Amino acid sequence: MHAFARAGGQPPEPHPGVRWLTVELLDRDAVRRALDATRPSIIYHCAGLAHVQDAWKAPARSLRVNVLGTHHLLEGCRELGLTCRMLVTGSAQIYRPHTEPIAEDDDIAPANPYGVSKLAQELTAAASGLPVLLARPFNHAGPRQSPAYASSAFAQQIAQIESGRREPVLRVGNLDARRDLTDVRDTVRAYLALADSGVPLRPYNVCSGRAHSMREILDLLLSMARVRVAIEVDPARMRPADTPIVLGSHARLTADTGWRPEIPLEQTLSDLLDYWRAREAQP
Repeated sequence: MHAFARAGGQPPEPHPGVRWLTVELLDRDAVRRALDATRPSIIYHCAGLAHVQDAWKAPARSLRVNVLGTHHLLEGCRELGLTCRMLVTGSAQIYRPHTEPIAEDDDIAPANPYGVSKLAQELTAAASGLPVLLARPFNHAGPRQSPAYASSAFAQQIAQIESGRREPVLRVGNLDARRDLTDVRDTVRAYLALADSGVPLRPYNVCSGRAHSMREILDLLLSMARVRVAIEVDPARMRPADTPIVLGSHARLTADTGWRPEIPLEQTLSDLLDYWRAREAQP
């Protein structure tokens, strides 16, 4: 199996049976050469800029990476005559904010630059004429997640406090926002299920169907902490605009593939905290 590292990034640790190639998605010729060298039988396109706050800071870069990078991948496949199925990971951020569980046929109206870039990415993929599978993941979390995301940032700070590397104060952003959070391992299973039995060009929500407030997530992590921790609001962690609730329905995905989320939130957060404890224990 071959895998491409995300645009501009470094490949993760070696894994048996996997050969990693670092490819800059904005370099069209490099993408084509990598595709020609590997001749993939299936493509999981997960590379791109995936953080809402980063897109607010650099919206043009978000568009270039998420849209132009995807275009280069699609064009490379077309030019080489590759007809393998390709899973494109979009985002629930393309939907109009809603208080009820969002289904795939609900209104499209992204409320931030990241959502705009992911909508443009999905439209680019859908117009390619290739057998593209369109995933619309909601929030997910788990071990190895970047601390740029709230639950991982909470867990990292708690681990740093426990190890004595940080004062016992945890800095947070908006704790009232409610998010549909799926364990990353369940999310990966959903991608595999879609690649196997999803219908091309038929969008699929990947979500848990349950919304948790950031305060609830923080309280669960604090209940697992080995020390007492004070909470302090950090204005730098606030977004220019923050949707109060993001909640999805996975009914279509379940009906077409049989997939359901299996890992409870408590296990996700426990495993995430243990990951950061192990990281902070390293010299």
